Amino acid sequence: MPQIGVVLRPQTPPEGIRAVVELAERSGLPQLWLWEDCFLEGGLTTAAAALAWSEHLVVGIGLLPVPLRNPAVVAMEIATLARLFPGRFVATLGHGVQPWMAQVGARVDSPMTLLREHTTAVRDLLSGQRVDTDGRYVHLDAVSLDWPPEAPPTLLLGARGEKSVRLAGELTDGVLLDAVADVDAVRRARELVDESRPAQRGGRGQVVVYTEVDPREHANDAALDTRVREVVASLGEAGADTVVLQATQDAPDPRPLIEAAARIST
Repeated sequence: MPQIGVVLRPQTPPEGIRAVVELAERSGLPQLWLWEDCFLEGGLTTAAAALAWSEHLVVGIGLLPVPLRNPAVVAMEIATLARLFPGRFVATLGHGVQPWMAQVGARVDSPMTLLREHTTAVRDLLSGQRVDTDGRYVHLDAVSLDWPPEAPPTLLLGARGEKSVRLAGELTDGVLLDAVADVDAVRRARELVDESRPAQRGGRGQVVVYTEVDPREHANDAALDTRVREVVASLGEAGADTVVLQATQDAPDPRPLIEAAARIST
């Protein structure tokens, strides 16, 4: 059975986050995932708070839009969280929503080129390397982290299209698929990640899947639990390593899904 997580959508106001984190920790939920949508909570600041408010919970960000930050800053922030909370932080990079990127003046002509350059730089910095690169978008001159993590944290790419999924397998620990319920899409992503993963890195890449479940569609806890089991099992059989349950935009409260995930995990 894959790992189970729940999304804390950013429609929850900042002052309401702690109660959700403490419920997730208390219930034994394995993973809590955060968004960084414009113009809501910052992903890294929210992750830092969630990690500080918990002891066992793995906190993931899906995702950090690469046009918004210099890769050296991203690596510094991720490294800090990885050293403060070893083994409990997962970072995901991605294109970002292009209209939002245009709205803040950060949209680029070739999002794929930027994603490759940015991700490669962040990955190499987190592994303790000195990075010299003069790409189309990323320019680093003898940059290295003074405080790299002792073990680099899990780094994923958020992707939908085939090229981006392949890039995830090639450059990072795996892929985050956003809002997927189609087992065929998960199965195909599993194949692409495995095909593109360099042999020298060993093991297999991770496939993390966000999937929407609306607790309001189920008459009681038992019915919701049955649905969650079905979703997790079907996506796991298709190749997902982690299934992250996501409430709907018009009913974003994650607590019913956290409680259901806790019940089926015991």
